[in-house]
Amino acid sequence: MNEFMERGKEEAGKEQTEEQPDEQEKRQYGEYVKQVTPTHSLGLQMLKAFLTGGVICCIGQAILNYAGSIGLEKDTAGAWCSVLLVLFSAVLTGLNIFPGIAKWGGAGALVPITGFANSVAAPAIEYQKEGQVFGIGCKIFTIAGPVILYGIFTSWLLGLGYWALGLAGVV
Repeated sequence: MNEFMERGKEEAGKEQTEEQPDEQEKRQYGEYVKQVTPTHSLGLQMLKAFLTGGVICCIGQAILNYAGSIGLEKDTAGAWCSVLLVLFSAVLTGLNIFPGIAKWGGAGALVPITGFANSVAAPAIEYQKEGQVFGIGCKIFTIAGPVILYGIFTSWLLGLGYWALGLAGVV
């Protein structure tokens, strides 16, 4: 019986030392983490985002200028600009070009309206193999859905507040 208890103590001691890594293993793991963790230059990322967003805005401005030159009113030209930028973004997403632009340009590609179009088109393309209803229909707004939902809800709350202030004679 004593042998059994002593053997049990020895096994327990072995398990404790095997479970807890020693200092060398911790150091090796730390070095591994440093090797596989990508390093980013904040200044370079900001420059890329600025350039990408700037190019997208220049394309939008070119569309506005062209629409104005053919006689469209400012509001109509703005609507066409939005529609065309969304169309370009969706087509580039479908051709698997926009994800590369977004990866390189970061927030510069994702913040304008083109990023919203990409967030709708990408899940639709990814889940199309699951069918029209359970694939595209269920997954198309997985990224953009919360943005749409909370945007509409917030605008409703602000409209309700504006209406109440109008009744009170403040606005």
